[in-house]
Amino acid sequence: MSEIITSDHRMQDLIQLAKTVAQSKATVLIQGESGTGKELMANLIHGNSTRASRPFVAINCAAIPENLLESELFGYERGSFTGAVTSKAGKFEFANGGTLLLDEISEMDIRLQAKLLRVIQEGEVDRIGGRKPVPVDVRIIATTNKNLSECVKIGKFREDLFYRLNVVNLTLPSLRERIGDVRLLATHFMKTYAEKNRKPISGISNDALGMLNSHGWPGNIRELENVVERGVITAKDGLISNQDICIDRGNLNTLDSDKGNWIPGKTLNDIERNVILEALQFHRGNRTHTARALGISIRTLRNKLADYRKLGIRV
Repeated sequence: MSEIITSDHRMQDLIQLAKTVAQSKATVLIQGESGTGKELMANLIHGNSTRASRPFVAINCAAIPENLLESELFGYERGSFTGAVTSKAGKFEFANGGTLLLDEISEMDIRLQAKLLRVIQEGEVDRIGGRKPVPVDVRIIATTNKNLSECVKIGKFREDLFYRLNVVNLTLPSLRERIGDVRLLATHFMKTYAEKNRKPISGISNDALGMLNSHGWPGNIRELENVVERGVITAKDGLISNQDICIDRGNLNTLDSDKGNWIPGKTLNDIERNVILEALQFHRGNRTHTARALGISIRTLRNKLADYRKLGIRV
């Protein structure tokens, strides 16, 4: 999906604001739950800016171990550490003249936050082991699925960096807040995956649409996309029916309001572990998709899985 598809007035207002902001040099902070389209919004800003012909570089701050993130962002010189047999430019240099997207910025180590702040203030990066700073002209867009102001209050995020990033704030609504977009998005995904899988799918049945509209979508647009993709694959007679809509209501972030999900004899840790493992299985072992569907960072998921392995649980 390369465009933002919506009929929701709040999203349309945000898109208009993003296009206006794109013409400036201001840093932008995009907040919202996982799967709400934050990276798409970042792409929209870059594409409508004077930097559109220059690089758009994205890096996920949660997906890269802390000891590697610094070198990925800022680069390093030959011999600066064991294994540095050649010099390497960092993401800031690759994005020079363009836009750098710092995805899941809240997961960045607080020590690196200080170095990032200096780059924003001075317009230059210090490679690891470098003798002199390298000038860069980069527009920074940061995204997070957390409330950064709360992270500041508990000491997990630098206040001065927060204010530097929060020049323009775009907070994207969840899919359950824009339920009118479900049908629009489902139709778009249906056409996309029907073409990709070369299947003659003509539409989605009313019963199937009813199921889609009644779901809470904890995984937001990404979850809807996955559900519709599966529906396209299993559909018969050119129509996605309610039989093709596979929504795991009990295991992925949702609770049955009448019955709940607690099972006698099960602790909260047991339930959490089952949810995580079932989500991982649902997403065929893809940790990025699993973390986003559960609304947690990849680092948190990685740590949980490491704990389970210590208990002898195969993951």
